[in-house]
Amino acid sequence: MRAALFVTCVNDALYPATGVATVRILERLGVEVDFPAGQTCCGQPQYNTGYSEQAAPLARRLAEAFQGYEHVVTPSGSCAAMVRAHYSGFGPEAAALGPRVYELTEFLVDVLGVTDVGAYFPHTVTYHPSCHGLRLLGLGDRPLRLLRAVKGLDLVELPGAEECCGFGGTFAVKNPAVSAAMGRDKLAHAAGTGAEVLCGADNSCLMHLGGLLRRQDAPLRALHLAEILASTETEPWR
Repeated sequence: MRAALFVTCVNDALYPATGVATVRILERLGVEVDFPAGQTCCGQPQYNTGYSEQAAPLARRLAEAFQGYEHVVTPSGSCAAMVRAHYSGFGPEAAALGPRVYELTEFLVDVLGVTDVGAYFPHTVTYHPSCHGLRLLGLGDRPLRLLRAVKGLDLVELPGAEECCGFGGTFAVKNPAVSAAMGRDKLAHAAGTGAEVLCGADNSCLMHLGGLLRRQDAPLRALHLAEILASTETEPWR
């Protein structure tokens, strides 16, 4: 099978290891991964701030970059949700991209039909479901099923998991005090689990939570789900 990687701006600029991890997982499972160099921002920041006209050319450019691919895989629930939920308003070519975009855990579970990807990660982990993945994409227990199959991993439940972490894209910029307070609440729940790692499927949320963790000098660390699934006994992740 052949698929294209939609790496997203946040991962490309700030968390390239997540893109590398995604490719490692897919190739380990026999997927041939392409990376169309023409991809840029999906337009989500502009669209969510009310500038849909400015988002439109970005949506059309992204659709053009991924023409001809039946499966487009992204390690970002929020960007997948942007394409699937909102591209219908940007013309037929952009609309046609929506059904072909899969968030990573959807692709693994629904398309490849696997939950055990051969991962090994001997740590205690708790999982934060991002709002876009939880509500717009309906990822459900797919991420949890993948985590439960990881050898050596002890998965602990996160109290209040369905509550927003407070990032919300530009919400964090416009309402920093509220955003930070929501993040601290999320981290208090996570710390109470005794986990070593707080994982999620969106680096935007993890950036927010990871920044708060660094300010608190907390022993808990934030890590993308893909980086856990990429780790094996012979090639452990960091």
